[in-house]
Amino acid sequence: MTFYIQPHQFRRMARRLAEQPQQRALGVNIREQDDAYVLSALVPGLKAEDLNIQILENVVSIEGNYQDADGEYLLNELPSGSFRRALRLPTEVEADKVEAKIADGVLTLNLPKAETARPKKINISLN
Repeated sequence: MTFYIQPHQFRRMARRLAEQPQQRALGVNIREQDDAYVLSALVPGLKAEDLNIQILENVVSIEGNYQDADGEYLLNELPSGSFRRALRLPTEVEADKVEAKIADGVLTLNLPKAETARPKKINISLN
C-alpha cells in the first residue's frame, strides 16, 4: 500500500494556524501548607506593575499583558497579548495578609488561610 502526501496542503494549514491569535493560559503551581497556600506562576519579562492581582473570598485573579513583538516569525512560542487566570481555592484566604513577589520571572503568592480554615490543635487535659 502506498500513501501520497502533498506537503503544500500542510504548509497552508500551518500558515492559517499561525495567523490565528493564540490564547495562552497562565500556568500555575499551588502548594498547600498548614496555614497558607503558595501559588507560583511563570511570568517571564513582566514586572510588578505589569500584573493585576485581586482576591475576593477564596478566588484569586491574576491579570497581565505581554508586549506584542513586531515582525513575522517562522515559529512564535513566546507569550504575547493579555491573559487572565482566576483560581478558586478550597478555603478562604486573608486578603490583607497576602504577600506577592517576582524573582527571575516567577511570581510567588503566599496566601494565608483564613483563621476559620486553619486546623486547630485541641489540648487534652488529664484529670
